[in-house]
Amino acid sequence: MLNEPGHREEDHRAHRHVRIVADGPLPAAIRKLLGNHVEILPWTVAAAGSPLTVDGIYTYDRPQVDGGILDQLPGVKVISNNGVGVDHIDVGAATARGIPVGNTPGIPAGATADLGFALILAAARRVTEGDRFSRRPDVTVFDPGDLVGREVYGQTLGIVGLGQIGAEVARRARGFDMTVVYHNRHRRIDVEPLVEARYVSLSELLEVSDFVLLSVPLTEQTQGMIGSGALAQMKSTATLVNIARGAVVDTAALTAALQNGDIHSAALDVTEPEPLPRDHPLLTMDNVTITPHLGTASAQTRQRMNEISVENLLRGVRGEPLLFEVNPASG
Repeated sequence: MLNEPGHREEDHRAHRHVRIVADGPLPAAIRKLLGNHVEILPWTVAAAGSPLTVDGIYTYDRPQVDGGILDQLPGVKVISNNGVGVDHIDVGAATARGIPVGNTPGIPAGATADLGFALILAAARRVTEGDRFSRRPDVTVFDPGDLVGREVYGQTLGIVGLGQIGAEVARRARGFDMTVVYHNRHRRIDVEPLVEARYVSLSELLEVSDFVLLSVPLTEQTQGMIGSGALAQMKSTATLVNIARGAVVDTAALTAALQNGDIHSAALDVTEPEPLPRDHPLLTMDNVTITPHLGTASAQTRQRMNEISVENLLRGVRGEPLLFEVNPASG
């Protein structure tokens, strides 16, 4: 069990001085949890060309960690990621060197599901368009015919990836009397009755869903899985919602589908690249809602992620089992 923060600080004072490499700058809340005995070296030292002995690596904003980086940092005992996804870390290279990789599974599920459902509602009811419209200085009268959106309740939600986040989204959909279908690499028979979701093929999901929500990890199998072919299978009235990783969607294909009216709208918490170039067409479309990777950005969730990731780091430095360790086969 994770120690209370106060106990952790007291325990840490008894440990030897620790050197870690971290991207950043790290927020004050993380620095406080690390304590004064931890020396935080900037990420630039990892690519400086000269080996540097450190105890651990802490990743906050998804810097790339590969075998070359690890060879530059001999002595690393642990890699701790502040987040669930570890597609930026070569877990195989770490495992080959005997280095465990820690993450924070389960912690962000509720907050990310909240954001996913917020995007569904925002896209359907044209919330961001309405906000911009309401602020215009020339708007002095609201016409009932303006900004007519689409209903969410009673519609069909297709969830691609029924992991912890996907299941939480499905639970929220029950409150809107939505029909929920899902596709997953493996059927989740144990979860289906809990969230009232029906397993279907990806093709069927795309064809029947009014809202398609992506909540899969980024892997070789999922990269670009929503391309021109998948988008062509969706309803012209459908909305694509991405709370997974930007590279799960082919950005060029999505742009073309929206421009051509092949799908109705998109709501994206993640993009590829991230952020998009400032002149990208998606940024000019009224039927696109974009948030800056806010899935886990609630005060409570971020604090818990900070605590877990720091605890993973310090346990790894001490040679103890991590609270949460990435399975090399799934990393």
